Amino acid sequence: MTESETNAYDVVVLGAGPVGENVADRTRAAGLTTAVVESELVGGECSYWACMPSKALLRPVIARADARRVPGLSQSVQGPLDASAVLAHRDYYTSDWKDDGQVGWLDSIGADLYRGHGRLTGSRTVTVTGPDGGERVLTARHAVAVCTGSRAALPGLPGLDDVRPWTSREATSSKDVPGRLIVVGGGVVATEMATVWQALGSKVTMLVRGKGLLARMEPFAGELVAEALIEAGADVRTGTSVESVARENGSVVAVTDNGDRVEADEILFATGRAPRTDDLGLETIGLEPGSWLDVDDSLRVTGHDWLYAVGDVNQRALLTHQGKYQARIAGAAIAARATGETLLAQPWGAHTATADHAAVPQVVFTDPEAAAVGLSLAEAEQAGHRVKAVDVDLSTVAGAGLYADGYKGRARMVVDLEDEILRGVTLVGPGVGELIHSATIAVAGQVPVGRLWHAVASYPTISEVWLRLLEAYRDA
Repeated sequence: MTESETNAYDVVVLGAGPVGENVADRTRAAGLTTAVVESELVGGECSYWACMPSKALLRPVIARADARRVPGLSQSVQGPLDASAVLAHRDYYTSDWKDDGQVGWLDSIGADLYRGHGRLTGSRTVTVTGPDGGERVLTARHAVAVCTGSRAALPGLPGLDDVRPWTSREATSSKDVPGRLIVVGGGVVATEMATVWQALGSKVTMLVRGKGLLARMEPFAGELVAEALIEAGADVRTGTSVESVARENGSVVAVTDNGDRVEADEILFATGRAPRTDDLGLETIGLEPGSWLDVDDSLRVTGHDWLYAVGDVNQRALLTHQGKYQARIAGAAIAARATGETLLAQPWGAHTATADHAAVPQVVFTDPEAAAVGLSLAEAEQAGHRVKAVDVDLSTVAGAGLYADGYKGRARMVVDLEDEILRGVTLVGPGVGELIHSATIAVAGQVPVGRLWHAVASYPTISEVWLRLLEAYRDA
């Protein structure tokens, strides 16, 4: 081991994924010296094993599905996808799992990159063990930001280690299309990966413990996605738990709680996430290794005025775009505290991550797409709001009919009857992912229903669903 070196910075960021990159961007823009520590690839989970590769895989699948619904085009796209071309497209968007471009971006903002494993070794202190075993000690004058994200959580099933299961990483980076694939889970990763691999030629069986898919969204979202997956050829089994797994003659065998044996070439477990905090030295500052980190709305860890936890590690909203939003808030808060500025801590203030509570948007890139922002009807009622749900069949909108023959979709807005603002919006149907930002603006901006009447949707677009929703609310 080489002799330890010590370097002092204003801010030390643990993790160079999109969240860590955005914290560094904000602190550097404020003139604070910043070090970034990364043990894998600069760009993180999103760039190489999650958002980018999964959406690159999904885009040809969705484009073909849309084209098959267009007269004059549908007969030209009935054949199979070119799996090799789709996988190559995915490889391009991961930069072949090389991070040169993102390292160059960190250099351009003046942040110092330390490759290796970073651990807290005391207050405001991080020790980085490099690939060569050498250690460098980094001290932070103002803040350490933990942006290490999350990893797939695997259940403690008998036989699991011998099976070599897929997690989200293997599902988005596989070089081959399995002939048969078991997908365990019914959430976002499960439904998106079932959509991809079924379309690329796998025979997909989904084993879902709950009553339906996409349990955190409005019930109709999961129902429409399940209907489409089944129509595409997937076997979707809800109310089904996996009791054990094994490799037999090269195949995976999953045994369910009702005694069924399901065989496949690979098995994907998409059953939740766990924080990457188990080997960060949290015990040296009185925190529990492997735990989610509790933070206030400026993303500062409870009980530690110098420590921030941003992105997945705080469990507020496990989404890349939400983590980047938190990073912008945290970076601004760190800079304000460092320079003695007044912290704008009121809701929707510059240093307050209010959207984490009230306006989290998400798109599930299945066919049909499912998109939502804010609270579902059940969540709004549980939060004590007096609300009314207004539903519209998206196929009644002229733009939807032009978009696709036989368009199937549904929209819901949840209206607060006291304040007459929107608490949440859910859209399900082809192409709705590009509509969700208008809903996000309405929810985050707390735009009164009366003002929304004056936001005129262009004809004939699917966005005219806003007019139909407002009419349904008026006429209810």
